[in-house]
Amino acid sequence: QLQLVESGGGLVQPGGSLRLSCALSGSTLSYHAIGWFRQAPGKEREGVSCINVSDGSTRYVESVKGRFTISRDNARNTVYLQMNSLQPDDAAVYYCAADPDLYCDGNPQEHDFTSWGQGTQVSVSS
Repeated sequence: QLQLVESGGGLVQPGGSLRLSCALSGSTLSYHAIGWFRQAPGKEREGVSCINVSDGSTRYVESVKGRFTISRDNARNTVYLQMNSLQPDDAAVYYCAADPDLYCDGNPQEHDFTSWGQGTQVSVSS
């Protein structure tokens, strides 16, 4: 059974950076699409980015393009989300999700992903 564990969240000042990690166990990373989502208090969960591990192609929601970078390390079975120029609107619980059959070719959609991590909190405040 696939398990995902996020880490790397924390408190950062506006303009700062964080790198989130999503470690997968129980399945080979090569056959998954991995997505990052976030949910702020009182808001719906939003797809942020996704990567197709088989070919490395990536997608980003418009609000994070140029600031966030998703990447993968197949040897470590880990996917990363590098977040730069963080703003208060980026504050949320960030989740990674995976699906073995999905090819992510647009903004990641929550209903397309079958396995989820528990989330990591990102806070942006001065």
